[in-house]
Amino acid sequence: MDIISIYSYYLDSSGVCTDTRKISEGCFFIALKGESFNGNDFVIKALNDGASWAIADEQRDDFKNNPRIIIVKDCLETLQDLAKHHRSKFKIPVIGLTGSNGKTTSKELLHAALSESYVTYATKGNLNNHIGVPLSILEVSTNHEIAIIEMGANHQKEIEFLCSIAAPEYGYITNIGLAHLEGFGGEEGVFIGKKELFDYLGLNNGKVFVNVDDPKVVRASRGLHSVTYGTSTSAIFQGEFSLVNGLLNVNWWRDIDLMKRTIRTKLSGAYNFSNVMSTVAVARYFGVPDRKIQRGIEKYTPENNRSQIEHTTRNNTLVVDCYNANPSSMIAAINNISDASFKNPFVILGDMLELGASSAAKHKEILELLADQRIHGYFVGPEFMKIKDEFTSEIFFERTADLAQYLRKKELHDRSILLKGSRKMKLEQLLELL
Repeated sequence: MDIISIYSYYLDSSGVCTDTRKISEGCFFIALKGESFNGNDFVIKALNDGASWAIADEQRDDFKNNPRIIIVKDCLETLQDLAKHHRSKFKIPVIGLTGSNGKTTSKELLHAALSESYVTYATKGNLNNHIGVPLSILEVSTNHEIAIIEMGANHQKEIEFLCSIAAPEYGYITNIGLAHLEGFGGEEGVFIGKKELFDYLGLNNGKVFVNVDDPKVVRASRGLHSVTYGTSTSAIFQGEFSLVNGLLNVNWWRDIDLMKRTIRTKLSGAYNFSNVMSTVAVARYFGVPDRKIQRGIEKYTPENNRSQIEHTTRNNTLVVDCYNANPSSMIAAINNISDASFKNPFVILGDMLELGASSAAKHKEILELLADQRIHGYFVGPEFMKIKDEFTSEIFFERTADLAQYLRKKELHDRSILLKGSRKMKLEQLLELL
């Protein structure tokens, strides 16, 4: 069956579903495969639970002569082709964003601001890969007036492929840092991979929003139609920031009038300044009034362990930023906790993963930075353990569970504590002990 025929089934459904735990009445089930599951095993269950139709890519006896089951060569390719076809049918602006750090926070801030003036779709959670992007595109409906599609990658050509599905007309790169060094093949590989969004927009006469404070983003944008933002007087949208009780305040102005507008966010960290400024630049480009931009950003409350500030019964102030970590974001978070607005700073850091051959050196750089800042902490994971003998004044743990056991016996009080590590370290398990 061709994609146009399959698309007609999609249009008659209540939406695509790939997880039988989330089946909705009248949905269109697509049987994806993973390392530890095979969606074809759940096709009949999906139909029994309320799906109208199902796509499978295996011939099975219980699939025969069932008019509600469509057999294709590859379910993932069909999902991606279905999303491409759907994208070709809507004409609303599509904004693509990627970057080494801050993608999801930046996306949520932009969604909050644009939603003050538009019916806005934004990628849910971090569904930003070869499965998440097509699922996101297929959620865009005729009710939406603008869409924000987040794109993640851990190797070259991935953003290029995601652009072929999402076909963004506008885009920005939050920053180009030191994430997924192993998959990208080093720092220049990260630059090439993230630049693929701007390359696509350049080839398709798109417009880019450029953080002038990031030299690599500036280099990636050369020759493109751009709107600029940052601290530099060369930017169209300019700003400055301060931390008040650990929370970020931003003053911003346009190069043509210089009148300052103030935004008081619920975000921790100076590193979120560029996320606020990108939101200002994009939202203003699409005509959202200044007061609505302020209202949208100020209403946004971070969650899912991203740049959250929490106060505990032990009189600790926690900066909970343990959804992910790489050298760039780790350095930014340490510089943030060292700000004078945080009293008695302390860190609990987990391994930074996917750094390849540079892992030991990058973990050592983090500990050296902390030594320079005179900040002590606890360090968790095999990568930190490899260099513990070089830093005898600090305390290291193989596993998060080991540190949890230690904290039950030796509590921390009256501290400003940064929690940051790669997702697999699960540092959020320590929150109740702080």
